[in-house]
Amino acid sequence: MPAILARRTARARAAAMPPSSAVAIGGERQAFLDRLLSAVYDGPLETPPLQTAMEMLREQLGALHVTLIMRPPSPVHAGVMVHTGQITLESQRSYQTHFFAVDPFVGLPEGEAVTPEDFVGRPWRSSAVYQDYLRPLGIRHLMGTDIYSRDGLECRLRATRASDAPPFGADDKALLRLIAPHVKRSIRLHARLDALECERALFAGSVNRMALGVVSLDQEGALLDLNPEARRILDARDGIAAAAHELSLEHGAERRQFQQLLRSALRGATVAGGGLRAEAMSVTRPSGRARLSLLVRPIPPGPFSESRRRPAVAVFLRDPEAGAAPSALDLARRLFGFTQAEATLALLLTAGHTLDDSAAQLGIGRNTARTHLQAVFGKTGVTRQAALVRLLHQSVLGLS
Repeated sequence: MPAILARRTARARAAAMPPSSAVAIGGERQAFLDRLLSAVYDGPLETPPLQTAMEMLREQLGALHVTLIMRPPSPVHAGVMVHTGQITLESQRSYQTHFFAVDPFVGLPEGEAVTPEDFVGRPWRSSAVYQDYLRPLGIRHLMGTDIYSRDGLECRLRATRASDAPPFGADDKALLRLIAPHVKRSIRLHARLDALECERALFAGSVNRMALGVVSLDQEGALLDLNPEARRILDARDGIAAAAHELSLEHGAERRQFQQLLRSALRGATVAGGGLRAEAMSVTRPSGRARLSLLVRPIPPGPFSESRRRPAVAVFLRDPEAGAAPSALDLARRLFGFTQAEATLALLLTAGHTLDDSAAQLGIGRNTARTHLQAVFGKTGVTRQAALVRLLHQSVLGLS
């Protein structure tokens, strides 16, 4: 009896196993899916996003085009689309400016892969989108899925085939259904990264307009990044420069002091949630210009940081002779009703210059500078230079 059961079990297992060719096909499909999903989750770092994944999907489907509509067109916005396949700018614009408004193949059930014949039915072939847009482009077959989320995400994924190609079948729809939730997660990651980049650009722009140089260093003290003001200061090679991917100070004593501050900051940058104590020093400029101010601050890692190329130390550089940005002058005039000369004088004083230095930079006499200063006092309601500097520092001028 056990022998009979063993033979039956063996026959059942043999019947359940696919032939060797099916194993090979299944293995190839799994390998493709692995590559496709990797491309989907690498997609947020691409420009345009998910371009590689969409191209892989187009090739696998044998499609003319695969288009990811990340933001549908509207009467006030052309939308955001990622295209693959040959498409002209004219045809792209014609959809974004006209045909999107009469397209019946929208609002598809989330995650479902359907064709217009499934969703629209017989009227599809007589629609303006098909007759006047798709058909002149040589497109006969269309398949798509829509993606939504509670935070307002609305994306459309579309694939097309020519009139001499077969219609999209069950396997094609299954692939689109499989990939849709992963595309959704990837787009949400992209949206989050895009929001962070917008915030970074906003704050970086504010720092640049404050004429504050910022240099980021990694955990080995090597240069990672620097903003335009830091680049200007370092390119001058006047007491401090960037050499061999490191910051180098010209004077020996200052170079040793900086290395000590840097080592201390790097130690502080290795402890998650560690202190943010900053250390400062000044940098002599052989040209005879005013000394630079330099501040070193550690950037402790987050609780899950593991990259050794992450920013570990920030070095801030301030050039006391850096002129005020034109936007700051304009904003000072609008905020306080200053004249051009009064605004320039007020910003020079705020930057640490004396009244005599400011008069020399403006090319005016001391008495004229004092007259301008009295006018500035009258318009700001302060009576002392220190109070004026504090008032301007606390205003929104630094963000201009």
